[in-house]
Amino acid sequence: MTHKKGYNYSQTYIDHGYKELTIPPTQEGEFAMDPNALHIWPRGSFMMIALPNPDKTFTVTLFMPWNKFNEINNTKQLREFFVSTFPDSINLIVDLEEEYFKNPTCHLCYINTAPWAYENNRVALVGDAAHAVVPFYGQGMNASLEDIVVLDNLIEKNNNNLEKAIKEYSDTRIIDGDAICKLSKDNYIEMRDSVNSSHFLLKTSIEKFIQKYLFPSIIPKYGMVAFTNIPYHQVIQRYKKQDKIFYFSYYSILSLFGLGALSLAIPVSRNFIFDFLTSKL
Repeated sequence: MTHKKGYNYSQTYIDHGYKELTIPPTQEGEFAMDPNALHIWPRGSFMMIALPNPDKTFTVTLFMPWNKFNEINNTKQLREFFVSTFPDSINLIVDLEEEYFKNPTCHLCYINTAPWAYENNRVALVGDAAHAVVPFYGQGMNASLEDIVVLDNLIEKNNNNLEKAIKEYSDTRIIDGDAICKLSKDNYIEMRDSVNSSHFLLKTSIEKFIQKYLFPSIIPKYGMVAFTNIPYHQVIQRYKKQDKIFYFSYYSILSLFGLGALSLAIPVSRNFIFDFLTSKL
């Protein structure tokens, strides 16, 4: 298909790779950490995460730029890196040295294609064949299954006319494939870096408060992606609008507080200046 005229295809590798490690169960056979949480060690330009498994192990994934992986070539360098960067994980990753040098360091890439229809609309691309993404939103399989739902609905809408359904699927669904690709790349930055920002944490807390107590229709971006059927491209559009509303409200409230504080401060300042001047006379 990639050699067919009129068919666009791109495969892009990001300059980060990943390596998988393991946190085994405790001696009592229990999880070594809370299994009902996503564990993240954000370090700015890279990060490590841990996800629980049914056998009470955790799969640990280290995401880093290739140049940082290339700096670790022996057990001494590995130990020094983890002591300085992930000190609390060393006692948890029992076979760190063995696993690190045994397990492969893998590439990360995303794929964009267009159109998603082939052979005169008799063949449709779905899933990774159409829109492989980096894994930072955990939406790869979900987006693929959603492709099938969308295509199935279009087949029903077009009275089982497969050619019409596949053409409409290709014309309307590509925008969502491109959107989840962008969302996944952007979320890597949030996971490895933004979560360390007090401003980012404050903003997400306020967003959750607004949704829970004030405006349920204003859903945080992650919630829209993970827990709704809102199309991915609409998630981006809605979040941009919500962001404008949020910052307008945020700075308006700050301005009101600032004006209120200033209105209180002015008479206090006047009295202070008057008392100060008269005391010198």
